[in-house]
Amino acid sequence: MRENPPVIRLRDRGGWLAARDGVVISFFIHHDHEEVTPAIWRALQLYLQAIPPKTLNWYVSDDGDMVEFDDKGYEHHRKLMLECPWKGASRIELSESPSESGGYQFEYYGRRISEPSWPYPNDPATAVAFTFPTEYLLEHGPDHLRALAFKLAWELPFSFGYASLAIVAPQGRWGTSDWDLLDTLRERYLGLDLYDVSDTGSAIGTHARSASWLTFVGQPLLGQLGGGEGLRRALPFPEVSVLPLDSQRVMISLGEWPDAIDTQKGGIPPPYRALALKLEPFVYQERTGLSPRYEYSWLRRLSQ
Repeated sequence: MRENPPVIRLRDRGGWLAARDGVVISFFIHHDHEEVTPAIWRALQLYLQAIPPKTLNWYVSDDGDMVEFDDKGYEHHRKLMLECPWKGASRIELSESPSESGGYQFEYYGRRISEPSWPYPNDPATAVAFTFPTEYLLEHGPDHLRALAFKLAWELPFSFGYASLAIVAPQGRWGTSDWDLLDTLRERYLGLDLYDVSDTGSAIGTHARSASWLTFVGQPLLGQLGGGEGLRRALPFPEVSVLPLDSQRVMISLGEWPDAIDTQKGGIPPPYRALALKLEPFVYQERTGLSPRYEYSWLRRLSQ
């Protein structure tokens, strides 16, 4: 069901925009980054073709400075991802603005799964996220965004992924905003993802995160969930589809439009709760600066 999604602007103490409403598409890949950077590069090309030209204008350099993402920056990243000179962990962050959170962001955090090291000792995954402002969804419609998410997923050997309405902020920058307002939004809109893809990638391994509008499941999680047929049996709703990418990966769509799940207007939609219950035994333990009890309850907010 289409509803007007919430309009969100969260600012930090300096008045800069720290987070805003949008859509995030994230994937977690249980492979060393050297094995998957060509696939990540292909997915990035799809993203760049889908968003307005000259939208991603800045990137974070190796020394932490913001550098203009011009033709020289593009070629620099092409070589980094296709030649893959990194020995340990790697990261690429592309953004609209050098100082504020825009609707379009690309984050990639490559990890050495075969040789995990501090501060990622507990089952890391290579992680990638693509974001869009809510206006993109409203202009192009959910079918367009669903098809784009499917194309991105097709390129990636993910173990888990999702697309969701979200509080968009790279590097978990929402944490620098008004926590009281953030808590109010979190408690009212259960369908809004509050994400930090780097932190999640440090601990998710091959586990699940939560149920979302689009949920992507690969191996070994797909087998643990009973395969595509097991998921179809668990989700007997006419609005739900379980679409295979191949024999090892599926995309679960919980409805035509993503749902913010406004608790002031109703409860948790049955498809969201059913998928959350199916995934619950396989949800990992979040590792953020929040308290463990807070993290545990938030990740399981749709199944409680």
